[in-house]
Amino acid sequence: MKVQFWLLGGATVLLTACGGLQGANSVSADGFIKELPEDVASIAAPNQDLTAVRIDPVDGCYVYRHIGPVETTFLPLRSVNGRPICTREPEAVAAS
Repeated sequence: MKVQFWLLGGATVLLTACGGLQGANSVSADGFIKELPEDVASIAAPNQDLTAVRIDPVDGCYVYRHIGPVETTFLPLRSVNGRPICTREPEAVAAS
């Protein structure tokens, strides 16, 4: 009985602790980042929608929602110098 009590209590504490780790980069229900990190916002080029940004799970780069006259699509979030803004370094291409 005591072991079950401690296991249940410990599991509750661990789950509660994990819930607080999301921080500023938490994602909303529609998949967009609620608050873009200040560093990313400061290097992003103008004329990009910074209110609808998410991270592409394939390459780890930020993408933003572009609503055009015909369709809505996701484009890479680019810095002022034109480079994509990513969360990790691109993987080296393996020599064949």
